Amino acid sequence: MKFFFYLIVVFLFITNCTLNKVIKHHGVHFLEKKNKKLIIGKTNKNDIIKLLGPPSTKGAFDEEVWIYMEIQTSSSKISRLGKKELLKNNILILSIDNKGLLSKNDFINKDNMNEIKFSEDTTQMNFSKNNFVYDFLFSLRQKINDPLGKKNIK
Repeated sequence: MKFFFYLIVVFLFITNCTLNKVIKHHGVHFLEKKNKKLIIGKTNKNDIIKLLGPPSTKGAFDEEVWIYMEIQTSSSKISRLGKKELLKNNILILSIDNKGLLSKNDFINKDNMNEIKFSEDTTQMNFSKNNFVYDFLFSLRQKINDPLGKKNIK
């Protein structure tokens, strides 16, 4: 009887295990197929929202740049010890002109993402210690740190 009970428990555990891939999906499903339906110069904002939904993010400096993302990961292989494998990493960047029509359409996938060139220029800080704001903030910080003026500042 005990053996039969153990057999049922082991059988239940084994049948609940799955060998299928567990795929986690984030963003817009089938972004590549939906991208092909967009026509530059004809598709407007309402058509884009109807097809893709609201954008994942909008441009930081320009509200007329809409960014859509699709990310798929899987973590089912036992040999990888739970590490996630990136299946899809698609990004769609849409630029909209002042009439509300699609003017530019950039699709970036996992394969050509490394081909993006970033600028290596740096912005120089134009700041001097001899201005009024610096002197005011420095004296304010000094008064907060030492309200009675008893500490020695070097």
